[in-house]
Amino acid sequence: MKLKDEQIKSIAEYLDTGMKVYVHMETNEIKTIIDLDQLFDADTEAGEEDINEIEENFDKYFQFERMDSRELFQVMEDFVETVKDERLKEKLELGLSLSKPFRNFKDIIDDENEYRKKWFEFRDARNMEFVKEQIERYNKSI
Repeated sequence: MKLKDEQIKSIAEYLDTGMKVYVHMETNEIKTIIDLDQLFDADTEAGEEDINEIEENFDKYFQFERMDSRELFQVMEDFVETVKDERLKEKLELGLSLSKPFRNFKDIIDDENEYRKKWFEFRDARNMEFVKEQIERYNKSI
């Protein structure tokens, strides 16, 4: 499977927003389906055609996985290591050490304009790396 950078970026963004992402292994066509485990109150009617296509031809599609909570937590920890502002770094480290670390991290970073932008860029780059790793594993397996 050989995907363009724009496709990899799209896949990473879809996964990050709670979608299941499938790529047709021959055409590289991307199909997305709402992941009800992530977005349980979403309207699934719009994607029924894609769901049927994927179910009928499941062996022709590769499903991308999203990072699990352990991997997402590691991304946040790695980002904290890049923070030069010692006050913010300490707040983020404390937030990650308490209960509800994901909520704490979001609440802290949302109040930091400069670092909020850096966080999104860092997270997006790591999500793209994660997608590329899956493509590499797939290509080695065929």
